[in-house]
Amino acid sequence: MTEPNTQSVILEKTFPHPPEKVWRALTDPHLLAQWLLANDFAPTPHHKFQFRADPNPQWNGLIDCEVLLIDPPRQLSYTWSSLGLNSVVLFTLIPTESGTHLRMEHSGFRPDQQFAFKGASYGWRNFLNNLDRILTEVPQ
Repeated sequence: MTEPNTQSVILEKTFPHPPEKVWRALTDPHLLAQWLLANDFAPTPHHKFQFRADPNPQWNGLIDCEVLLIDPPRQLSYTWSSLGLNSVVLFTLIPTESGTHLRMEHSGFRPDQQFAFKGASYGWRNFLNNLDRILTEVPQ
């Protein structure tokens, strides 16, 4: 999914929870808001939605997205557009003996977007740590 001359943030983490539970946290708008951002997500192909963060003087706090791929409970992909960054997020869930291995790839960072790339690298690490916490708190 990456274009030539672009970078991707790729993170992988294994959770001691079944793929269906991880999938629910990725696709339920209420749970998604608890570990990522407020949203109006719906797990429907071509659904346009927004993630909402607190605005600041340089940014209105909105990330425009569109669902590209929904393959429960294996893959989820959506666009991620904000501040001149037009990119794609792809989650891949792989069942393991003890839970789920999650691979997250945020692709499409141009060479002139190093600040966004570094911010996304930092941000996604925090988000996935939040996801780990939410998965522990949410019943099966």
